[in-house]
Amino acid sequence: MPAFARISPCLWFDSQAEEAANYYTSIFPNSRITEVARYPAVGQEIHHQPAGAVMTVAFELDGTPFTALNGGPVFKFTEAVSFQIMCADQQEVDHYSTRLGEGGDPNAQQCGWVKDKFGLSWQVVPRVLLELTTSKDPGVAEKAFGAMLKMKKIDIAELERAVKA
Repeated sequence: MPAFARISPCLWFDSQAEEAANYYTSIFPNSRITEVARYPAVGQEIHHQPAGAVMTVAFELDGTPFTALNGGPVFKFTEAVSFQIMCADQQEVDHYSTRLGEGGDPNAQQCGWVKDKFGLSWQVVPRVLLELTTSKDPGVAEKAFGAMLKMKKIDIAELERAVKA
């Protein structure tokens, strides 16, 4: 049995929990599926799933534990909840923005936000963006924030040009 974190996200899918877990673990380093639980025959009048269908998938993304649940079409993801990915450089920003954006909603991309093909929202954030937008120099913070508002995927070089202008 895998170890469980005290607090970890549980993502509700209609029936794509295993597909999503495989997709996400293919994108992030240090990631793996740790457990797959299946629906039993008991309780079918409540869960409406065939015995043996995937119920939950426990997985880790870069060492952070997640659970994906096949709960049916009752709930959908919204932008009210998202996951932030802190990126060290433009290469990481490009990787996560591109991979998570594959098959996702291109109209939902703004200021580093990406909505993936399952409807889950991610914030792909280079650390330098946070450093610039929280600068003690209000001019730097304002210029960085203004530049970010014009971007879909965050462009570090453009942010640095903006604050020097």
